[in-house]
Amino acid sequence: MVIGVASTLLGAVAWGFSGTCVQYLFASSSLSSLTITTVRELGAGLVFLLVLVLRDRERLKEILANRDTLRRLLIFGSCGLFLNSALYATTILYTNAGTATVLQSLNIVMVLGVTCIVMRRRPRGLEMCALLCALAATFLITTHANPQELKLPPLGLAFGLATAAAATFYTMYPKPLFERWGSFAVTGMGMLFGGLTGAVVCLITGTGARDLPQLLSLDAMGYVVLAVAVLVGTFGAYGLFLHGISIVGPVAGNMLGAVEPVSATVISALWLGTAFVWADWAGLALMVLTIILIALPSSSGDDAP
Repeated sequence: MVIGVASTLLGAVAWGFSGTCVQYLFASSSLSSLTITTVRELGAGLVFLLVLVLRDRERLKEILANRDTLRRLLIFGSCGLFLNSALYATTILYTNAGTATVLQSLNIVMVLGVTCIVMRRRPRGLEMCALLCALAATFLITTHANPQELKLPPLGLAFGLATAAAATFYTMYPKPLFERWGSFAVTGMGMLFGGLTGAVVCLITGTGARDLPQLLSLDAMGYVVLAVAVLVGTFGAYGLFLHGISIVGPVAGNMLGAVEPVSATVISALWLGTAFVWADWAGLALMVLTIILIALPSSSGDDAP
């Protein structure tokens, strides 16, 4: 449980760090979110593949020889990992980053709801308390306690709910794959398929050809930030987060994932000099309380259907 909680938290923190990297790339170039997402997922997928070739070649051969597993990995990567990232970026386009994050955090409610329905049980008391703390922390961090910061046009709301559904899918769908092949191999191959899906979308839409000159003309700092976003913010973030979820389960894992906007705000304040206001401190305190509630023995156990 300790390893699971620590892995999930570290993965969410790394993902929050990647958000700051992407913010820097947006500010210093005109790269589209689709291109950045594709480069991150394809790059991280290739790193996963390299590690598997060097350290677990037999498992990789077995996966590649199993058509049913490959089909499931394709669904996991394209309909889960890539679709979640693409929908999140689209939600930001129609709303703003804070609103998109709040809407995506509704996946916590969706995961708990699906789990309770499938397992035919009621939500536990500690689960409900942790859920409310996580949602409140996300709201405070992303809106600074100002409801007017929430921009909810119909299309933005629709894409936001779809983002939450995709996040729910990619944390719950791979459980049987994790049990058979391990979280590292499944996450890596799913990431590779997600990146390839993004490359196909970039090719079809023309986004890749349009952004290629910008990508090739990044300065040294831009390439360093992009590399860190791939290695730390994608390879490390997804690897740790999904490994943690394979241990603590999707309900507790997604609640712990609410530390992502907290880490993004803290890193942004330290690196980019953004202000850290009272709502950020309150959100941080609620996130700490969420972690404590989830770590309590009565809230542990297999919560996945």
